Amino acid sequence: MIIIPAIDLKDGKCVRLRQGKEGTETVFHQDPVAMACYWESCGAKRLHVIDLDGAFLKRPYHVEIVKEMAKAISIPVQVGGGIRTIEHIEAYLKAGIRWVILGTLALNDEENFRKICEQFPGRIILALDAQNGKVAVEGWKKVTNIEAFAFAQKAQKLGVVGINYTDISRDGMEVGPNFEALSILLKKVEVPVYVAGGVAKIEDIKRLLFFKTHGLAGIIIGRALYSGKIDFRQAMEVTKKNGRQLDL
Repeated sequence: MIIIPAIDLKDGKCVRLRQGKEGTETVFHQDPVAMACYWESCGAKRLHVIDLDGAFLKRPYHVEIVKEMAKAISIPVQVGGGIRTIEHIEAYLKAGIRWVILGTLALNDEENFRKICEQFPGRIILALDAQNGKVAVEGWKKVTNIEAFAFAQKAQKLGVVGINYTDISRDGMEVGPNFEALSILLKKVEVPVYVAGGVAKIEDIKRLLFFKTHGLAGIIIGRALYSGKIDFRQAMEVTKKNGRQLDL
């Protein structure tokens, strides 16, 4: 089980939103590159980066900052937010990004998404962002009628290397993850799943460790790390005591 620190970018800063809503951001650091270096120094094995402005604008916005982050650290980076074209994907991969996270594109253009997964095998992660069990896209501004778990199964068949699952109602709220929904998702797919949204305390991590034998490969944590409610090193120790951290 791997603990993955999250860095959300808005206006060139590291922020966290509540339920992904604009205007709810809290700035936690002015320098994303320094923040990436900090998490690596703490022992992080992987970094989760979301370009929030890119998600809202429907095109990558913080490309240069993301490139600087990838150059400054040696651990692999996964990035999402506003990525809509092959050109966007190639630019990130050439800059040293290990995985690209796609959500809206996967839903809106299934055939193109399949071709992308084939063209970049092992490099595409699905962003499965759900609100009341339905898929949300376009920076979470639009909630569709598509059932989230069915969408995950389809994306798996199209060739994604993993799934980042976020319960939007819990994201940034520090109320604990949606364990019930996560349990159902893990029964529906076979690719590695990374859970995000609501993780607020060490007890949440201990409970999530139960799911590692069912396909849960990692836990993405944002606000709780920045607010100090979860100590990153302690979180890693918990996972090590209950099973080796995976460098995936």
